[in-house]
Amino acid sequence: MKRTAAAFVVFASVSCGGQAPVASQEGPQQPPADAQAAGAQTQPPVPATPTPTAKTASPKPAEPPRFSAKVAKVSRARLPYSWKPGCPVSYQDLRLITMTYWGFDDKAHTGELVVRKTVTGDVVKVFGKLYAMRFPIKQMRLVDVYKGDDYDSIDADNTSAFNCRAATGSSNWSNHAFGEAIDINPRENPYVTASGSTAHPNAKKFAKRPAKGEGVINSGDRVVKAFASVGWGWGGEWSGTRDYQHFSRNGR
Repeated sequence: MKRTAAAFVVFASVSCGGQAPVASQEGPQQPPADAQAAGAQTQPPVPATPTPTAKTASPKPAEPPRFSAKVAKVSRARLPYSWKPGCPVSYQDLRLITMTYWGFDDKAHTGELVVRKTVTGDVVKVFGKLYAMRFPIKQMRLVDVYKGDDYDSIDADNTSAFNCRAATGSSNWSNHAFGEAIDINPRENPYVTASGSTAHPNAKKFAKRPAKGEGVINSGDRVVKAFASVGWGWGGEWSGTRDYQHFSRNGR
């Protein structure tokens, strides 16, 4: 009897649940996969080290060109107004200097001067010094650009040299006619009479010395000293009439 009853009980338990019972596991149970994943995040993540960004070097401003000067023979065709037969020096004894100068716009420019061949060394040396000190020059063109008209060249504030003409207020040759004189920034450094007047209205405010402003030349300054270093004199030191723009080999 007992055996028969036991067999019945086992049969009933299988048919009543509809599913086979889940067998229990002994020993410690493994956490579910998602729990394991969660456990892996218990330590805070180590922040990534940022990659250093390369610094772009700012471009250096371009340096001004060095002073340069070229001395060459000048053809008769380059002097259609400033030279003529009867001048005290032949055009064959003149030289064209093409050289660097510092402008009023704080930039380097190339200009031209015609001088006597015997003074080219002096002129190149002085203008090399003026460029090194960044003394500004408005412009530097042959007076022939103004058809040899000294007044127009001065009114345009043009730095020039050779021009076969008489000295102002005289019948004698100017030192410019020999190619041994240079006028620098004539507006800022005008020709002033003993009474204090000047022929150029745009230069009146510069008639008295000492004066201030770009391109101005005053007594004893570095421009006067640069010309004095090669033995040239300055018209600003004349008595009576003063020619502040004028430098010449003989001082006149």
